[in-house]
Amino acid sequence: MSDPVEPLILDLLEWLSAGARPYAEILDAWRTSCPRLPVWEEANARGFVARHRAPGEPAQVSITPLGRAHLDAARPARGGSRLGTVAN
Repeated sequence: MSDPVEPLILDLLEWLSAGARPYAEILDAWRTSCPRLPVWEEANARGFVARHRAPGEPAQVSITPLGRAHLDAARPARGGSRLGTVAN
């Protein structure tokens, strides 16, 4: 049986590949209380996303190089130069 969370993690990574997003927006869109679909929690635990903060600014979340590699490996036709890479 395949992992039901994996396609959702890839969707999250693809969503973040366009650029960093506010942490509050990430949690609003991707956090769940369903123990079977812990998308945000699993992506964070795997090191696919990173939270960072500039002084005086709200926290932001971006895709990590590991997350980019995972996305590109899983969705090669959509990855690479077509989607922008976000620097951490």
